[in-house]
Amino acid sequence: MKEHITLPSVSIPVACEVDVLVIGGGASGIAAAIAAAKGGAQTMLVEQRGFLGGMGTVALVPAFCPFTDKRKPIIRGLGLQLMERMKQACDPVYREEYQELLDWVPIDPEVLKRVYDDAILESGVTPLYHTFVYDVVLSKDRRKVEGAVVVNKTGRSFIPCRYIIDCSGDGDIAALAGVPFQKGGEAGELQPGSMCYLLANVDRPQFNRFLKESGDTGQLHKTVERAIKDGALPEGRKSISGLAWISNYLVGVNFGHVFGVDGTLAEDLTRGAIEGRRTAERQLQFFRRYVSGFERAHMVASGEQLGIRETRRIEGDYILTVDDFLAARSFPDDIARNAYYIDIHLANSKSEMTFNHLPPGVSHGVPYRIMLPVGIDNLWVAGRCVSSDRAVQGSLRVMPNCFSMGQAAGTAAALALRDGSGSRGISVAELQQRLLEQDVWLGEDFMPAEKQKEGNAP
Repeated sequence: MKEHITLPSVSIPVACEVDVLVIGGGASGIAAAIAAAKGGAQTMLVEQRGFLGGMGTVALVPAFCPFTDKRKPIIRGLGLQLMERMKQACDPVYREEYQELLDWVPIDPEVLKRVYDDAILESGVTPLYHTFVYDVVLSKDRRKVEGAVVVNKTGRSFIPCRYIIDCSGDGDIAALAGVPFQKGGEAGELQPGSMCYLLANVDRPQFNRFLKESGDTGQLHKTVERAIKDGALPEGRKSISGLAWISNYLVGVNFGHVFGVDGTLAEDLTRGAIEGRRTAERQLQFFRRYVSGFERAHMVASGEQLGIRETRRIEGDYILTVDDFLAARSFPDDIARNAYYIDIHLANSKSEMTFNHLPPGVSHGVPYRIMLPVGIDNLWVAGRCVSSDRAVQGSLRVMPNCFSMGQAAGTAAALALRDGSGSRGISVAELQQRLLEQDVWLGEDFMPAEKQKEGNAP
């Protein structure tokens, strides 16, 4: 069998030219597209599925990670606004229970899909769903991405753009553009994926009585360990990551792992999806047999794909490190704050998970430079694949942080368009001021970049 074939040269149509092209419709892509459009840029958002939301809708991750530092909201701006908008679109019982909650808010995926659709259309973004990026076209000096070749049911076409924001989650655009990256740990190991799902026909009040009578926790530590001992569950994770109650009869579940899946490989994603559905079925039988209130549970949906925690990390102008995290360091070019703990899931069923928390009320800065891939002047990368070491990636990767990075990238792209500059040519101080005007929080003692220079700040 031939290892390669040569396709004939073809001419492909040029689609509409845009100012800002955002690739990927997860949390970072939604925020980036809205921010760019509100900043005056003609913006297109390309998403491979038929809806937006990334892991929160595609993979049915059941809840938003924390927006607070356990004392106050530190992820504000578009991310917080969109979560609150989802709450208001849910039924009255949901709104009443979760109105004041900012951490681990349950996701109603169908409501969230509609909220995201409405938000991008209202902002003037042009969405293009059911579309993959096939390749990128670089300028002659290879310093700029001139556009993306996309493939969908219409065919193959080229979308020219002045600026491009990679919100693929995997650094796909950066990788296509030749940006160097790292992947996983020193031996190439990757955090496992998880197949999340929705269970209906459950009884929350009965489940709460079960917890009280059994003395177990909401993560069912005792019950899961008993099931593992009985052989009803495999060795591995000894608790449930989360049960997110959308209503008293409907709950989202994040439980267990699927190992050895590289989210940048279709073959791995295929195997992971099949194994993940089998794992979810085994877990359903566990719930029915061991957990009161789940005797008649019915799985109404599983994720379209595994929830992926880790793939590429691009090499940017700065690499955010675990030392920065532990020291709660701030930077002259901060565009967000982060307080989510370092959360690295075990690479196999016999290894240990890593957790590292900052004290309540403490956060670190997220510098603009980690979104700037080396060697490219008109590309931003936002989301879990920004420039960081592996430990910090285990903290930055969650949806609230992706919202904040995406909002900053989109706002920066609009400023670059106005000034005719590259990603490194904008005024960081003006970017920070624009973010503050958009209700982004940059810290109690925040000092704009220009002021820090005047004061010779480190």
